[in-house]
Amino acid sequence: MKKKICKNCKLFVEENVCPVCKGNQFNTSWQGKLNVLDCKNSVIGKKMGIHANGEYAIKTR
Repeated sequence: MKKKICKNCKLFVEENVCPVCKGNQFNTSWQGKLNVLDCKNSVIGKKMGIHANGEYAIKTR
């Protein structure tokens, strides 16, 4: 079973509300994972528009 991700910020979530953007729309169709440990210094995180540490999907459908 694939994990669900927030459609807005692509964060992997287990709850019914995204803790980062407070969105409630989710998707289970994604490809690739990115773990951001230090969002303030992550070049890739900045390019993806990530503002919080966590596990993110790289691509969604």
